[in-house]
Amino acid sequence: MPKGAAVPFSEDEIAELQRLHAEGKGRNEIARALGRSLRGVSIHAGRLGLTFDRSMTEAATRARKADLEERRVILAEALQADAEQLTEQLWQPSVVFNIGGKDNEYTEHELPEPPADAKKALMSAAALAIDKSLKLCPPDTDMEGLAAVDAWLRGMMPSSE
Repeated sequence: MPKGAAVPFSEDEIAELQRLHAEGKGRNEIARALGRSLRGVSIHAGRLGLTFDRSMTEAATRARKADLEERRVILAEALQADAEQLTEQLWQPSVVFNIGGKDNEYTEHELPEPPADAKKALMSAAALAIDKSLKLCPPDTDMEGLAAVDAWLRGMMPSSE
């Protein structure tokens, strides 16, 4: 038998496949009952002209996609909150420290806001969080809605005539 070819089903297995299919059993359940692979059940069912109801699989796939979308939105919200927290730190008092000297002493100073290099690092981290948030949950680009707002704003402006 060629490599990858389905192992033939016995007459009893074919009869059992047809019976289980008629009972509305799915491919996975039939494969478990027969002790056969999913591929083998699919091949033999196809040869017999049997098909499986995929509505449950489609519904489960839609549910998983919705769950993943919800998780991406939650993560995007957390990243947005992180970005906001990082940008707030740009204008908060900051403690800078140093360890050194011949006695390896620790010294610190409080500044009214972070030094320039720390601000640059905060801005980079905030920008990264915003970028990742937008990739996880891009803003809607409702062009019809934008056109309606544009028309409304133009209507509010005095006429130049």
